[in-house]
Amino acid sequence: MSDNEFFLKPTRMRTHPHTTRSRLMLEVAAALVNRRDWPYLQARVSLREQGAEEWPLTLFGSDSPATIYEVAAKKVQFAIINPGMILKLAALGSAPFNESLALRIIAVLPSRDQMVFAVKSDTGLNSFSEIRERRFPLKVSLRRQPDHSLHIIVDHVLAAAGFSLSEIVSWGGEVRYDAGMAYGNNRIGAVHRGEIHAIFDEGASTWGNMALELGMGFLPLEEELLERLEAAGLRRAMIEKKDFPKLAADVPSLDFSGWPIYTHLETPDSLVIDFCEALEASKEHIPWSEEGPLPLAQMARDTSEGYLEVPLHPAAARFWRERGYLE
Repeated sequence: MSDNEFFLKPTRMRTHPHTTRSRLMLEVAAALVNRRDWPYLQARVSLREQGAEEWPLTLFGSDSPATIYEVAAKKVQFAIINPGMILKLAALGSAPFNESLALRIIAVLPSRDQMVFAVKSDTGLNSFSEIRERRFPLKVSLRRQPDHSLHIIVDHVLAAAGFSLSEIVSWGGEVRYDAGMAYGNNRIGAVHRGEIHAIFDEGASTWGNMALELGMGFLPLEEELLERLEAAGLRRAMIEKKDFPKLAADVPSLDFSGWPIYTHLETPDSLVIDFCEALEASKEHIPWSEEGPLPLAQMARDTSEGYLEVPLHPAAARFWRERGYLE
């Protein structure tokens, strides 16, 4: 069939013919990121009127705090971050942000998680502050991805405890930046091989029990330390024994929950409503951590699996309320 024949048969088309090229690319991109062997998994989509010079709408499936600056500058209209409390840091102007940023949430993908500071039991360390008190030459693995949120959180925790990664090195320790998740052979495997003492990372449910089986423990954050971190905008959480049976007791730590979809406060109401309508229309097809459609009623509320660290955008709140997801 020629191009002309294709466009002469509109009754057979599911979409307007002028969107065929865009739909083709979007569908191919969706198929690619769904492949387990595909390395390029992060999508950034820009939309415009055909032939226009400007791209007025950009949607970014991001996970990095760096994108917050683009949303604040209105270069990206909708983005995602994990954990949600990074938005609280931005709203307060806490490090690494130098000023308060006017961000608002559309909805929050639920994902309950905590930050884990796991160390080998034979270090004798019983709390996070003991690392500084003993000037312990800790050999620790952090994630290689330089713009990951966990680095911001680790920096906050170390600063509140009165030391830094460079001081760990000066005490004879080692800070490794290893590729991949904590459960990988180059990370939890390095503990097993005796190469490192510690792993600081999130995704507790994916590797926490593996660490405990290897004889590691989870360092608790003391109350005074947690109060300093809360003042900066971070949220405390509890790593619970019921989820990690080898723990002797619950361990106080920091929250790493939620994947907020967020925007700028000044994003036009009409655009926010268009986004919410599209999200609702797609809820049956978007994968998330559990089976079934996206739980929009939960995503529009403040929950322990996804806190509203900044308020909903007014247009989003109105939309979810009118559709019955909010009271």
